[in-house]
Parts: sequence; C-alpha cells; structure tokens
Amino acid sequence: MEYNCYGQPIGPSLKESCFRELNATIIEGNTCDLIHASEDHAHLFYTDIFKKGLTAPDWTYLPFSSFQSEEAFSDIFNKTFLSDDPYFFGIWNKEHSKVLGTLSLMRNDRQNGVIEVGYVIYSQQLKKSIQATEAQYLLAKYVFETLGYRRYEWKCDSLNEPSKLAAKRLGFEYEGTFRQAVVYKNRNRDTSWFSMLDCEWEKNKKRLEKWLSPDNFDQDGKQLLSLNNLNRI
Repeated sequence: MEYNCYGQPIGPSLKESCFRELNATIIEGNTCDLIHASEDHAHLFYTDIFKKGLTAPDWTYLPFSSFQSEEAFSDIFNKTFLSDDPYFFGIWNKEHSKVLGTLSLMRNDRQNGVIEVGYVIYSQQLKKSIQATEAQYLLAKYVFETLGYRRYEWKCDSLNEPSKLAAKRLGFEYEGTFRQAVVYKNRNRDTSWFSMLDCEWEKNKKRLEKWLSPDNFDQDGKQLLSLNNLNRI
C-alpha cells in the first residue's frame, strides 16, 4: 500500500504510459482474420451475416432489429459500422472465404488505457467454432500487446446469459450490475459489467492458446479440453 504525505492510502504509482492509437486494418490469425470494416464491405456483411446468418432469437439483445432490406442495413452500416467509435471488425473465415460475424472496440478511453469489446454478432455458422474463440483471442491480444491498454471491458444485458457465460469463459471477471443503465428497443436494460486487466492477460493468453492449439482437437475437430476446464489447470 502506498501513502501520500498526509498518511492517506493511495493507488500504486504507475510508470508513464503511452497507449497507442487504434488504427488496425487487419489482424491476422490462423483460422480467421479480423478485417476493419470499410465501405466496400457493406454488401458482404449484409449477405453473409445479417440476411440469412442470424435466427430470430439472435436479434433479441442487439441494439437494432432485423433489416427488411439491404438499403435499410446500408443506412445503419454507414452510420455505425464505419464510425471511429465503435471501431468495427468483420470476422473473416479463411476456410470458407466469408465474413461470418462482427465485433468492435468501443468507448475508447485512450488517456486511461481502457476499451470495451462490443457488437459481438455471430452467425449460426460461426457460433461454437474455433474461429469464434480465436477472434476474441486476436482482439484481446491486440488490445493488450499492440495498444498497450490496461483494462478491457465486456458489458451486456444482465438477462443475456449466453453473453455472460462467454465473458467468463474467455477470462473476464464479473464486476457487478448497473441497474436501469440503458433503454433500448423501448425496454429497460440492467447492464452486467466484466473486465480483464493487463496483469491478467498473460494467464488468459496461455489458456486461449492452449485451447486453440491443433493438439487440443481430434481428427473430427472435436475439442479434447474445454476452455472452462483449462481454467482449473
């Protein structure tokens, strides 16, 4: 514990940090790449993900409703997907040469080295795949190792159990619930907060890399150890 000259406890002193600018265009992986959204991707995102890739329940916790046309999607795409914050990536499946999902870095607080992952939208083809986990690994690695950030956040509707389980599986720690934090789709949202810190990344990185290793999958592509089991190793 550190104390100031008045005998008051204070937070630990930090070395002067230089948090780097968010400007990635592509983050390369083994089974998938993260590709920063551009104007050229609108049609691809619509056809591969939003037109047929999602089922009705997939829209429940998204901030927007299903799109009735590509024109309606293009309006949202131009306003949201092409913004600097959130900073969107498409998840490019190398085997099938398709964009099967999205995620973004948002609420970028460069001064304090804090950023949030959001708009995690997975098509049915992407869910429960190796690419689904590798995409999260690639983004976390970029946040901590390239940007040098200190804190990585995950927030979701407190009723969205799959999202909460995903956060815990990936190594995010639950911090609490902000009651009546958001209104969306004309309904209330209590928001569950999770975070991962830079000091926790190395352990989570090793877990994720061990899970993603080809040695963890049999000849049929079935995992030998789950990521949750690796928490206890």
